[in-house]
This record gives sequence, structure tokens and C-alpha cells, in this order.
Amino acid sequence: MAEAGALLTTMIFATVLVLVAVVIFFAQRYRRCPPDKVMVIYGRTQAGRPSKTMHGGAALVWPLIQDYAFLPLTPITINIDLRR
Repeated sequence: MAEAGALLTTMIFATVLVLVAVVIFFAQRYRRCPPDKVMVIYGRTQAGRPSKTMHGGAALVWPLIQDYAFLPLTPITINIDLRR
């Protein structure tokens, strides 16, 4: 009986450890895009396309296969001389 209790405790501990590892694995790869930027995911993306863009939202970015960068959406002011 004592061996069955120890085995059950070990199995529960291993299951909890695996679940925590899976949550940490996905949390490290989850990237959020702020609303004032566009996130460009490049590398191997869906359907063989070279890049994927996202405006707001989130995505999983896989290391060694994909990378990401942000492009700002802030307006650019240009001074134009209107003489002549």
C-alpha cells in the first residue's frame, strides 16, 4: 500500500510539472502587438509566405524558425515650403 501511495504522489507531481512546463513554453512564445504598431512576423510562416503582418492582437512566434519586428503607425509630419 505504501508503494502505491508513493507512486500516485510521484505521478501527480510529474503531471503538474509537465503542465507547468507547457504553460511556460507557450508563455515565452506569445507576443502581443500594441494597437499603435504593426507586428511583422518573418521566417517560416503559414502557406510558405515570407511574412505575416498583424495590427493589434497576438501570435505565437517560434524561435529559430521565426522572428518578429514592430513598425510604428505614428504619423510623420513633413514641413513643406509653399513659397513659389
